[in-house]
Amino acid sequence: MVRNPLTPEQIAAGRRLGARLRELRGDRPLGDVALGAGISPETLRKIETGRMPTPAFATIAALARALGTSLDDLALVLDAEVVRAG
Repeated sequence: MVRNPLTPEQIAAGRRLGARLRELRGDRPLGDVALGAGISPETLRKIETGRMPTPAFATIAALARALGTSLDDLALVLDAEVVRAG
């Protein structure tokens, strides 16, 4: 199966998600948050840097839980219309 290339909007949304996750993580070690979410530190690093702009829903849900935030919070970051209006 061939995956279609990501659109510029998807790439931008991934970067916004990564920035929000870094903000929520604060001073907590990346490895601690990754462990709490059940993912590898490298996966979290890729998400935070935008190199994995479209993580699976289960991964986003696990990160929200590990960071003490809601899925709604992370969904708002992904919605370009909300970001432009804010």
